Amino acid sequence: MKRLSALFGLCFSLLAPLASATTFTFTAIPDEDELALRSRFDKVAAYLEAQLGVEVKYVPVKSYSAAVTAFRNNQVQLAWFGGLSGVQARRLVPGSEAIAQGYEDQFFKSFLIAHHSTGLAKGDGFPAIEGYTFTFGSKDSTSGRLMPQFYVEQHLGKKPEELFKRVGFSGDHSRTIAQVEAGVYQVGAVNYKVWESAVAQGKVDTSKVAVIWESPEYPDYQWTARAGLDASFGAGFKDKLTKALLEMKDPDLLASFPRQSFVPASNQDYVPVETVAKAIGLLD
Repeated sequence: MKRLSALFGLCFSLLAPLASATTFTFTAIPDEDELALRSRFDKVAAYLEAQLGVEVKYVPVKSYSAAVTAFRNNQVQLAWFGGLSGVQARRLVPGSEAIAQGYEDQFFKSFLIAHHSTGLAKGDGFPAIEGYTFTFGSKDSTSGRLMPQFYVEQHLGKKPEELFKRVGFSGDHSRTIAQVEAGVYQVGAVNYKVWESAVAQGKVDTSKVAVIWESPEYPDYQWTARAGLDASFGAGFKDKLTKALLEMKDPDLLASFPRQSFVPASNQDYVPVETVAKAIGLLD
C-alpha cells in the first residue's frame, strides 16, 4: 500500500508541472507585413501574460484561412479576426464569442485606391472603375474583399469578374497598396486604417496612388475567444481575459493596431457581416 501511495504521489508530482505550464495561445489574421504583425503581437503576448498569470504565446499564420483553421483545431484559443474571419471561426466552433473590438471597429471603412495613370479621382458618386484591372486583399478579408465587393456589385450591377479586365487577390492590405502604387493593378480595395497608417509613416507615394472612394461604415475587427476557456484555464478565465483586453491602455501598444481603445463586442454585432457574406455567396 505504501508503495502504491508513493507511486500515485510520483505521478501527481510529474503531472502537476504540466498542468501549471499550460500555454495560452493566440493568433491574428495576416493583414499587414509579417514584421509589423510580429512587433505588435509579441507586445500583446507580454501584456496578456502579465495580466493573466499564465504563459501566453503569439502564433503567426500565413493566411486568413490558416487563422480560422488554427482556431477550429484548438491550436489557438484567441484570435484577432476581421469581421468575416470571425464569423467563419465562430460558425465552426459553436459557443465561441466575440469579446472585444477596437473603438474604431464599430464603424470601419474600406477605401478604393487607384493608380494616377487612370485619371480617377474622388468625387460625389461611385467611381467609374469598370474595365480596369482590380485587386482585392485576401479572399477572406472583410475590408479588403467582402465589403468592397458588395458595394461594387451594388453600384455597378455586375460581379467583379464581369466588370474588370483582370481580378487579383494581393493577400494583405500592404501588398494591395504596393501593387496599385506600382501599377501592377490599376485599382484596389484596402482597409482604411492600413492606408492611413502607411501614409502617415511616409510609406505611400500619393503622387502615384490615391483614394477615389470610401465605403459606408460597417463592423469589422474583433477579438474572438474560443469556447471552453474556463474548462481549460480555470473558472473565470474568459472574464479575466476580456477585462485585460478592454483595459489595454498602453499608448504604444494601442498605436500599433492602431486603435484608440478596445470596447465590448458580441457575436450579434457581426450579424450584418454574415448577412453580406451570404448575399454575395461567400457563406452558405
